[in-house]
Amino acid sequence: MYNLAMNVVYLADNPFQKVAEPIISLINMMLGPALGIVLALGSVYCILLGVKLAKAEEPQDREKAKASLKNAIIGFVLIFVLILALRVMVPALTDWVGSTTSANIDKSTFKMN
Repeated sequence: MYNLAMNVVYLADNPFQKVAEPIISLINMMLGPALGIVLALGSVYCILLGVKLAKAEEPQDREKAKASLKNAIIGFVLIFVLILALRVMVPALTDWVGSTTSANIDKSTFKMN
């Protein structure tokens, strides 16, 4: 598994290192299960909506079921893509935050233990 915590810029004068490390590791631990849960729930829900579409006898019920299925597919694909985008963007954002905070730190204000 790709470890996002390894991409954090650790500088000796960065006071945000202690705060960022647990957050990044929590995100790293949650992305894999989140993808699995979204995929499983999306599949089951879309199958149920497909069965509802197949059982619909009235034209109005068919249109309702078709619209519900289309909206569910769009929603679950959007959630899946956003989780993947988070997985891709976290390393870049941690590098960016690490580089910008290390350049803007007033060393007299923060003291590392």
